[in-house]
Parts: sequence; C-alpha cells; structure tokens
Amino acid sequence: MPTALLSQLYPDHLATLQQRASVALLRGGFDHLLIAAGQPHYQFLDDLPYPFQVNPHFKHWLPVTKAPGSWLVITPGQKPKLIYLQPHDYWHVVPEAPAGYWVDHFDIVIVREAREAAAHLPAQVERCAIVGEESATVGMHRPNNPEAVLNHLHWHRAWKTDYELAMMRVASHLGARAHRAAEAAFRGGASEYAIQMAYLAAARETENELPYSNIVCLNEHGAVLHYTNLERNPPAQSHAFLIDAGASFHGYACDITRTYAGAGAEEFRALVDAVDHAQRDFCSQVRPGKSYPELHVHAHLVLAGILREQGFIRMSAESAVESGVSRVFFPHGLGHYIGLQVHDIGGFQASEDGGTLPKPDGHPYLRLTRTLDAGQVMTIEPGIYFIDLLLAELKQRPEASDVDWEKVDAFRKYGGVRIEDDVACTAGEPENLTRDAFMALN
Repeated sequence: MPTALLSQLYPDHLATLQQRASVALLRGGFDHLLIAAGQPHYQFLDDLPYPFQVNPHFKHWLPVTKAPGSWLVITPGQKPKLIYLQPHDYWHVVPEAPAGYWVDHFDIVIVREAREAAAHLPAQVERCAIVGEESATVGMHRPNNPEAVLNHLHWHRAWKTDYELAMMRVASHLGARAHRAAEAAFRGGASEYAIQMAYLAAARETENELPYSNIVCLNEHGAVLHYTNLERNPPAQSHAFLIDAGASFHGYACDITRTYAGAGAEEFRALVDAVDHAQRDFCSQVRPGKSYPELHVHAHLVLAGILREQGFIRMSAESAVESGVSRVFFPHGLGHYIGLQVHDIGGFQASEDGGTLPKPDGHPYLRLTRTLDAGQVMTIEPGIYFIDLLLAELKQRPEASDVDWEKVDAFRKYGGVRIEDDVACTAGEPENLTRDAFMALN
C-alpha cells in the first residue's frame, strides 16, 4: 500500500480515536488513558517465551506490533505520548527506532528498561485508566481496565475508520494471494503440511505473524472445525480440501475460507457450489439495520434447503431448523466482527454502556448478535459438515428417519464445506473485501 495514502488517512483515524478516548475517560471519571503494549509470556518451568501478541488497544493507535514493554499515554487536549522500549540487548532483535508516517503525531520517549517507563507516566495513578494485562505493571501503574472506559471503546471499535479499512484491504490481498498458492499445492497433490508451507511462502508471513493458526484440511479432516494437525504425508486420494487461513497487515486481520473438490468428486463439487451461491447471497444482505442473528437463522433455513434439495434429508427446511437437525450439519455461527482481532471485541454488546445481547435460542456458538451499521466489518461463513459425533447423536433421535444415511455416509470422506468472506457494511452495496481481493489477482 502506498505510504502516501496511509499518511493521508491516518490523521483522521487518530482524531477519531482521540475523540472516543475523551468520551470514554469522561464516562469513567479519569484524566488519562494509559495503554500497555504488553509483556512476553513464558512457558511453565522454562525460559522460552510464547510468541508476543500486542495489546489490541495499543495497535489500534499506531502500526506497531513488536514493541513489548512500550506504553501509550492519551490525555485529552494533548499530543499522544509513546513510551517506546528499545533495550540494549544482544540476545534478541531490538525493536527498530520509530519511523514512518505516524511518528510526527506522537511525543516519543525512548527507554532502555521496562521499569523506566514509570517515570514518564502520569504521576496521579488514581486518575489513570490503565488498559492491559497484569504483567505489564510498572511501579505503581497497574492495569485497572475500568469497565466504563472499556465498554465505550469496545462498542465503538465496531466502526472502522477509512484508515482501518485500507489496512484490512491489504490484509485481504495478502490472504487471497496465499489462498491461491494453497489451492495450487492441493491440485498438485501436496500434503496438508506442504500446502501450509506454500501458503506461508505466498503470504510472506511466519506462522506467528498470521492472525490465527491456519486450518488446512484434506478429506475427512474438514469435519474438524478447528483442525490444525497438518499431516506430513498426502492421502492416497485427495477428495476435498478446506482451508481457513488469514493474513495480517500492521495488526489488522483477514479471515478467509475456501473449499475445493478433488478430481472426480462431482457430487461434492455440487455441494460446494450450492453453499458458495448461498454465501454470496448472505453477503449481499450485509446492510445497515440488518439484525445479524436474523441473518444467521435465515442462513440455517437456506442451508437446510440445500440439504433437502441434494437429498441428505427428506424433511422441510423449516422442520430441519425447528427440530435442530440443521444444527447437526451447520453447528457454528454465521460469522463475527473482524479487525484488530480475528474475533473482534464487542459482538454481543448491547450499547456503549455495556450489557449483553442474547444469542438466539439453540444457537450457542454465534459470535455476533448486534444490528449491523455502515462502517462495520464482519465475516460471513456458512458451512455444511459431516461430523461423526453429531451424526451419531442424530441417529438416536426420531428425526433420523428423515435422513438419507447412505448419502450422508458417502459424504463423510469429504469432511465438509465452508466458504468465508470478510464483508464491510456500507450505506449502499456491501464491500466484499475477500472477493475483491481475489478479483484483483486475476
């Protein structure tokens, strides 16, 4: 992405965050917002750290994701301050000096030890809203994570600035490019592990830089929703390939899933095509004022209709949803907010004051229950799966008589289908970040 564009978009992004922070502090009765980047966490009985993950509130303000021990200080009416830890260290790579389009917007203080940050934080600790993990504590400045402040910030994080949307478009481009490489590896007969290596090479990111652990599934492994085992040897025949994999750009994520039929698997390709067609229609319904739970339930009706049309069940779509049969084949939610985190915060929040919007009865895994609005970005990821555990339970129910078990059993070797796009709600037609990214590669 051209730096000039980021330079143009960033000031308005920063102004938006400053306005949100000012209101949040007022609501919580504080004068300063302190955000800790965080500290590395170490494995039990070892000196080996887990991969560092920056506090999402920290990377919301600036594109810095690898500076543990650093702090932000936001005081209404003043220029934000970055306390940047750049230690004298020959054991590890030292974070580079701050540089880029964003640095002139901050007062920057360099410290060499984490404890030195305390001298540059506001002295009146009781007047500070401090956001971070307990391990980030320096001196008397211990994260208190005040609920009133966080509720306001989390609620408004659902609305992306133009700068954030630009970041997410780049992440989508990186992810789409890597997905193409993964599909090519699958077509070439590669193992799950080899497909993953092809993906990482095309994304030009390490596993630790990805927004989540990739789900790379051949055949029946597609029925394990969060499968991450990565078999080293390819199967005797690759009937199906499901990949749920993302990419990151300056801390912003994409989350993309595609499913492909192997050579000769025409019956499975027909199911993939049907789910893909339905998914496109669900994406088109991402509009201001749309209830996401209602869209989720609608997706169940449509997917149940596909199950009936393709001969898996004999009952009506309405009966399949009402009885819970549709949930056997589609057991997860339709999607979630996405941005600084893959499952971005605030998906259940009732208002900027907090509270919780309930999930629809019988749908415990839905991750978003809010009404959609322009500027919000969410995933749309319907699926149909053949999960042994859930199918065994269904066999014990009265509805089992309305299932064509011979056909279901024939599809177990395919695992399942999931299609997922990241979609931005606008005042008009939704912007499909994922489909646009794939189109740009053609």
